[in-house]
Amino acid sequence: MQITSNFDGGNILVRDIADPGDAHLEIRRDNQSDFYQWFYFRASGVRDTPLVLHIDNAGTSSYPPGWKDYRAVASYDREQWFRVPTDYDGRRLTIRHTPDHDSVWYAYFAPYSHERHQDLIAACQLSPRCRHELLGATVDGRDLDLLVLGEPAPGKRVCWVIARQHPGETMAEWLMEGLLERLLDDEDPVARQLLARAVFYCVPNMNPDGSFRGNLRTNATGANLNREWQEPTRERSPEVYFVRKRMEQTGVDFCLDVHGDEALPYNFIAGPDGVASITKRVLDLQDEYERLLMRSSPDFQLEHGYDAVAPGAANMTMCTTFIADRFGCLSMTLEQPFKDTVDSPHELFGWSPERCRKLGRANLDALFGILDRLR
Repeated sequence: MQITSNFDGGNILVRDIADPGDAHLEIRRDNQSDFYQWFYFRASGVRDTPLVLHIDNAGTSSYPPGWKDYRAVASYDREQWFRVPTDYDGRRLTIRHTPDHDSVWYAYFAPYSHERHQDLIAACQLSPRCRHELLGATVDGRDLDLLVLGEPAPGKRVCWVIARQHPGETMAEWLMEGLLERLLDDEDPVARQLLARAVFYCVPNMNPDGSFRGNLRTNATGANLNREWQEPTRERSPEVYFVRKRMEQTGVDFCLDVHGDEALPYNFIAGPDGVASITKRVLDLQDEYERLLMRSSPDFQLEHGYDAVAPGAANMTMCTTFIADRFGCLSMTLEQPFKDTVDSPHELFGWSPERCRKLGRANLDALFGILDRLR
């Protein structure tokens, strides 16, 4: 057996794989950071071999509660990802699987490659409803892509949707793919009405460097982008710097920041409730948006999520809170699970790319219901 991770998004350290039935691995930390939880690797020469793969440092990872009731994903073709038996003893995570083919890929969640990101940008820009902007370069020299959907005009609402500030939260870009596909569907009446009355500024991947490096949470300098919004710099957090600069030019009436949560097996929204300047009107809009989203997608729910933040106690370095305060608008964080959803589980796939895409589409129904009241 061989185990490798020297590819886009790969992350694993091989400690001892002499016995495929008792292999020992570790997750590599993000560069210049202590964050780690994302893994993605290939096992080769393993057809019909009962594998027992121990990730020995899981218990000291960034979010150990995330391993409870978690199952890793596997794929033979890197297109379809299915769940495999996984257990956690409080110290190490163990994957147990007998592959049907010579090579198999294992990951924390279905990866979203830089190549697929490039394909997404290329496909979207072919639509007459969309144009592409290059906001700038990351620390590693990668492109920071912005897609503008709809024609700016006086009176139109300005909607921003960003994803994958935390690169290991690949479900965020899977969701963006579904949202963008629907917005560019000329036969979808909701999409046509939204683009007639609003302009969308979409950043499918805020952290291409961290994504390529196989990081969980940080960029190439070790910065957690979702703690950089008050004072981003071109040297440390150019991704936030360039997006904020463009937001100042467009204004913002609505912002959705898409993420994934390691521990909670639910889809939920965290809003700007702790922002001192937030108004009742905005909080009421958030409440209606969530109820409309739950009506559009039973995969979304309202009962479980983060605890409410006391007024004035919000962390203002985060995207949702900073944008809500700076622009006085509805700004929210949408969280998806790495695990399956408790209320609507799928035994084979768990929470999956296709379910992410469908939730992305459903968000447009919710937005359509409140669009005219965003300002």
